[in-house]
Amino acid sequence: MSDPSKRPNAYPQGLDGPMKAMSPGVVDFLFRQLVAGEPPEDVQWLREGTVLGDQQPGAELARRLAETDLESLTPVELFDYVRAAQRLCAWADRLRESAVARYCSPETAAKDGSRTPPRTVFGNRPRDASA
Repeated sequence: MSDPSKRPNAYPQGLDGPMKAMSPGVVDFLFRQLVAGEPPEDVQWLREGTVLGDQQPGAELARRLAETDLESLTPVELFDYVRAAQRLCAWADRLRESAVARYCSPETAAKDGSRTPPRTVFGNRPRDASA
């Protein structure tokens, strides 16, 4: 009785435990690595370019995150994905804070003369651009 699935209490949590966390893509990848005698880590993508952990925040990182298939990520890659998304959010927050500070600065108020949004003509009659 060497098959763990046949032993009583072999999986105390059942397949809802750690096995549930692995997507079919990850299981397929790990199986292919095992059959080929390769390590369980995906080392090929390290040679293809910048890893998410090293990608600088910006448009390229946002594109890569948006195009990533989350179902195919290993737990380690998913962790790196979350960290990269956090870095991107922090970068975007700094941009927003900088823009708000610039908008609220005394120099901007002196240049503009007012804080009201400009009136824009839509069709034949003027309307507020903020509406």
